[in-house]
Formats: sequence, C-alpha cells, structure tokens
Amino acid sequence: MKFWVIVYAIGAAQSVLLALALWRRPVNAQANRLLAAWLALVGVDMAVKSMYLAAPGPGHFVALRLVALFPFLYGSLFYLYVRTLTTGRGFRWRDLIHLAGYGAVLAMTLPLFVLSPEHSTALVAGWSAATWPPPWFDAFLLVYSMSYVIAGLVCVYRYRRRLLQRRADADRLFLRWLELLSIGQILIWCVAAVATAVHIPGIDTYLIYGVVAAWVCVIGWFSLGQSSTVSESATADEQENAHDPPYSDPRFPAVEARLSQLMADDALYREPALTIGQVAKRSGYPEYLLSAVINRRLGGNFWEYINRHRVEAARTRLADSEDGRTILDIAYDCGFTSKSTFNAAFKRQIGQTPSAYRRRSANPAAVVSIHG
Repeated sequence: MKFWVIVYAIGAAQSVLLALALWRRPVNAQANRLLAAWLALVGVDMAVKSMYLAAPGPGHFVALRLVALFPFLYGSLFYLYVRTLTTGRGFRWRDLIHLAGYGAVLAMTLPLFVLSPEHSTALVAGWSAATWPPPWFDAFLLVYSMSYVIAGLVCVYRYRRRLLQRRADADRLFLRWLELLSIGQILIWCVAAVATAVHIPGIDTYLIYGVVAAWVCVIGWFSLGQSSTVSESATADEQENAHDPPYSDPRFPAVEARLSQLMADDALYREPALTIGQVAKRSGYPEYLLSAVINRRLGGNFWEYINRHRVEAARTRLADSEDGRTILDIAYDCGFTSKSTFNAAFKRQIGQTPSAYRRRSANPAAVVSIHG
C-alpha cells in the first residue's frame, strides 16, 4: 500500500499546482477555470485516499466515502469543460443538472456518514474485504461517466465541423489531443467494467482510480498549452468589438485599399495560420476597423474573406496546364492546411471539387462554360 500512498500524494500535489496555474491563465479563461475546479476535486480525492491508505481507520473513513463518489463528477465535469472550450458557453445554474448523478449516489449513501464509531469500524473491515461498494455502484458509475465522455467527444466533432466550414488553419485547432484522451478514457472505463465482472491480475480499484486521476492531470497539462479556441457564440476575429465604428466610416476606403494591397501584392493569405490580428499589424489599422470593413464592404467574416482569396489563387493554379503540382500541394501553397478544408471551401465557392475543376480546365470550352 505504501506505493499507492506515494502515488496518490504526488498526484494530489500535481493536481493542486495545475489547478492554480489554470485558474490564472487568461487564454480560454472560462474553460480553464472549470477545469481548475475539477482538478482541485481530483487533488482532494487523491489526498484523502493517500491519507486513508497510510492510516486506515474510522477517522478517515467518512472522508474516504465522500471522495469515493467524486468519479460521478468526473465525466460530467469533462463534458462541461469541453462544451465551454468549444462553444464559449460557461457554467450556468441550470448546468447543475449535470451534477445530479453525484447528488443521487450521495443521497443513497448518506447513512454511511452518520454511523456510530463502532459501526464505522465494522464497515471499514467490510469495505477492506471488498464487500463495499455494492454491485450496482460500479455499473452505474460506468454507464453514467461514459455517457458524458461520449457527449464531450460529440462536442469536439461538432467543433471540428464548424471550423472546417470557415477556417483554413483548422487542423491546429481541432483539439485532437482531447479527442485521443477521450477515447483513452472510454477504454479505461471498459477495462474497469471487465475487471469488475472478471478478475484481472494487477488491475484493481487503486489502479483504475489512479489512471483516471492521471487522465485528468494530462488534460490539465495539455490545456496549459492550448491556444485560444474559436467559440460559437463570439470570436475576436469575427466580431466587431466595443470600438464599433459608424456604419459608413470615412476611413473605410483606405482600409479596403490597404487590404487589397496586402492580398494582391503581398499574398498575405498564403500564410496558413493567419489571424486578423496579424493582418491588422501589417495594415497599420486596428482589428475592429478591419473587421468592420470586411463585414460591411467586402461581405462575410474575416475567414470567409481570406478563404475567397485562397480559393481564387488555387483556381488559377489548377487551371494552369503547366502547373504539374498535386492538388494538395497547390492547396498548401495557397494557405490551406487541410485537404478537407480546402475541398469544402473550393466547392462552396466554385461549385465543384478541385479535381473536377482541374479536369474541366484541361478543355478550354469547359473553362468558358464555367465562367459563363
């Protein structure tokens, strides 16, 4: 048991330090603060387990039974974290419904917290002999937690689909690390279910909870390096901020001319991770003014504007019979970082796939029909 005492103590310390770091991180602040609270719970869970294993007895038993129910929070908190990260919608009072699973098992096990010292001593012995928790506990925990992890995965996939529709640098924002960790967590729960039904040497409750706690800490470490995500409700790139200029600002023509110069002469759209902040810096105008010009005079949002230039550049190259590069090489050269993003943007703007356009462009008559 000394091994698990040390492991859980180290895990508790790491969880608390991660929680503090995430709470202070300004990027994705709402999601990171939710994750910080989750990590703090993990820290308390592991600290109590460590103390109990170091000195088993009725004194720590009540605290142990309380934190033994914390895994009912982990799945729902994971879902709330991912939802906040991908949509920008923070925790609200009605989200307390997602904590109902924990509340239900807490109510069911409430009698354990008011036992006399004699009964607590007897129950400690029974629990140590693996007569507690009851059989339904693990099955309920498995189904409840996995449903929330799967719901979190659905949030990630929806986020990916939204990005594919509007951004060319979507790959770096796909949260693939979160997807892989989610799948890993589902596998952990599946192993736990099998271990509950059939004894597997070396796999017990201590190991399963230790792996789950490590999973949460890994999410925390990755979140520390996560760049700002694009929320569904509001983005810095696509919305005019509090410095909203008049609908017809006298600076608009100059800003539009400067944007045209950056796209035509400097081919700024070819930079794959281009942001409106970078364009603003190169143009000499503030972000809100660029955003207003794009939205009001050029049509669409920033990413639609950039993708129009990228698609037009790709169209010109695909129509060039002397350009022997592959379609993917051309897409990358024009600023796209993903084949799927390029194909979606090209078809939406041109009306056909890049490969079909290239085939038709080999026939001059087909090119004429395309341009009307």
